[in-house]
Amino acid sequence: MPRKKKTKRFEAVQAVKELARERLGPPPGQKVIPHKNKRTAKHKPTIGKLLEE
Repeated sequence: MPRKKKTKRFEAVQAVKELARERLGPPPGQKVIPHKNKRTAKHKPTIGKLLEE
């Protein structure tokens, strides 16, 4: 006996998103935000390090 095809369940969230895409258009593409790798010092510099500089 052949298997039955699964019917797609109705999901309200998906229906709302589809209507919004029809009316407003697709969402804008993702923006790339550069990483900010500037870390501040966790501790105050020691006297030895201050004298070296």
